[in-house]
Amino acid sequence: MGGTLKAAVLAGGLVAMLIGLVWIGQGTGYFPYPSQSFMINEIPWAYGGVVLALVGFVAVAISRRM
Repeated sequence: MGGTLKAAVLAGGLVAMLIGLVWIGQGTGYFPYPSQSFMINEIPWAYGGVVLALVGFVAVAISRRM
């Protein structure tokens, strides 16, 4: 059971980091895809992306210590 939990926390952390990076890119305008997205050049999304990426980083760090 421990290996399954470790893998789930690791996968969730990696997904959170990836989504956070996309939000940062869209919120700052560096990743304007799709072009009609309501997130482009909206700084609050970039801040949310930073928080989500940090949560993902912490989850990955925790999974490595399990």
